[in-house]
Amino acid sequence: MSLLSDLINLNLSETTDKIIAEYVWIGGSGMDLRSKARTLPGPVSYPAKLPKWNYDGSSTGQAPGEDSEVILYPQAIFRDPFRRGNNILVMCDAYTPAGEPIPTNNRHKAAKIFSHPDVAAEEPWYGIEQEYTLLKKDVKWPLGWPTGGFPGPQGPYYCGTGADKAFGRDIVDAHYKACLYAGVNISGINGEVMPGQWEFQVGPAVGISAGDEVWIARYILERITEIAGVVVSFDPKPIEGDWNGAGAHTNYSTKSMRHEGGYEIIKKAIEKLGHRHKEHIAAYGEGNERRLTGKHETANIDTFKWGVANRGASVRVGRDTEKEGKGYFEDRRPASNMDPYTVTSMIAETTILWKQ
Repeated sequence: MSLLSDLINLNLSETTDKIIAEYVWIGGSGMDLRSKARTLPGPVSYPAKLPKWNYDGSSTGQAPGEDSEVILYPQAIFRDPFRRGNNILVMCDAYTPAGEPIPTNNRHKAAKIFSHPDVAAEEPWYGIEQEYTLLKKDVKWPLGWPTGGFPGPQGPYYCGTGADKAFGRDIVDAHYKACLYAGVNISGINGEVMPGQWEFQVGPAVGISAGDEVWIARYILERITEIAGVVVSFDPKPIEGDWNGAGAHTNYSTKSMRHEGGYEIIKKAIEKLGHRHKEHIAAYGEGNERRLTGKHETANIDTFKWGVANRGASVRVGRDTEKEGKGYFEDRRPASNMDPYTVTSMIAETTILWKQ
């Protein structure tokens, strides 16, 4: 009898033109990723060529039981690193049977902002630094920590090496390669300040694609940790006390910021972000008040401040940007559990469309 792994790794293209498409969507909590698979007659390269599908929204907290059908619209295609071959992952968003976006469909809202002519003309670029924490499955305690106890204080773990400093590197590297295989524009990884915490970066990505790529990268990470028997947490402060929280710092630039004189455009954009600080904080992730305390490389949640090379600021500008007079800035406020569709589109809306 064949080993289970042999069957999982069967090359379908040797016997059939059919492929498997894994449709991925966001559930009712705003952070729970759901997926299911279907067979298609052959390879597909464009989302518009894929069929819509439906699911039971009453089981995901997105529809009542008496009218539970929710429709999936395919929006982005990625290569499937688990089934490989011509098989694909499909990032979808969700609509009612009448074609209206359901209330939790933040992608539809973001797409409207990114399709605005003024926003499209500025070609907004994003680089998102997604932090996360790996937890032991049965006790929900960070990987590498003594059960019910604590490791040594922070210091040696950031970008650390060695069995007593880096916990879960095999998962992290597997995720890195799987994202590259899938076509995600993942640009790097590193160990973070708190042991058991890691980060991957997605970008530069333009407009709505930044959200698609972060969500599919999260999905791939969930699948890999599922295989490894580990839980991935996007909680912004998974361990209380003198431990760093987890964020999703969002680097941003427009065409005007990247050209000569761009630093003045950057400063005006940051000023706008300051005026809408409360609105942004409200949309930047649940539980962020536990992370944005003014300690552990954060600014206090009730205060907006920016600075050059200041990791204790709400918004940080790099030394290179200041020196060259153009470039990008980093919004350090988003929590690790933020919705990238909401955060990226809101930054574009405030800095390009909003009038003081």
